[in-house]
Amino acid sequence: LLPSVFFSSRSSAKLIAPLGCLVSRQKHTLPDLPYDYGALEPHINAEIMQLHHSKHHATYVNNLNVTEEKYKEALAKGDVTAQVSLQLALKFNGGGHINHTIFWTNLSPNGGGEPKGELMEAIKRDFGSFANFKEKLTAVSVGVQGSGWGWLGYNKEQGRLQIAACANQDPLQGTTGLIPLLGIDVWEHAYYLQYKNVRPDYLKAIWNVINWENVSSRYATCKK
Repeated sequence: LLPSVFFSSRSSAKLIAPLGCLVSRQKHTLPDLPYDYGALEPHINAEIMQLHHSKHHATYVNNLNVTEEKYKEALAKGDVTAQVSLQLALKFNGGGHINHTIFWTNLSPNGGGEPKGELMEAIKRDFGSFANFKEKLTAVSVGVQGSGWGWLGYNKEQGRLQIAACANQDPLQGTTGLIPLLGIDVWEHAYYLQYKNVRPDYLKAIWNVINWENVSSRYATCKK
């Protein structure tokens, strides 16, 4: 995946060094889902999953590869104007690829319930209870205007969990510095075919397929 430095508003002074990796990089590819398209039914139906993965995510991957090729050409020519003009496309398509790659693993046909162990202890510490955490993340996700994501992230500097919302395909870490643990996609393509324009119904259902083992694993890794 692209270095998060591309997506940070604080990164303008840090852009030059990492860009050399584009010269010899391999193309990004669409990751396979760890389950069948219909595995999350009835909470998320197979048609949504197929379109979401094979069409929407695939488009982000394809556009990211095209944009990186253009960036490499601009870099070789020393065309700074072209490099700057490509930043939004890198952010949008790179973010779309990053976000969805996390999202698929955050879901599981064997998901739902509540987390255990250190993650549950951290949730109780930082939000008071699992019920409070669930209510807050749901509210933040419902409240995203237009398209975007609701996130549970880890603030490494403060050593605590934090809830955030990101617009469009802005990646959490690259735009806020929080390490992503759990992302909820609230673009309409994630739910409209099944839940129409009633986003709260989708958000109520998605808790039944949250893969807490994956979220816990991400939490354990980012604490190291």
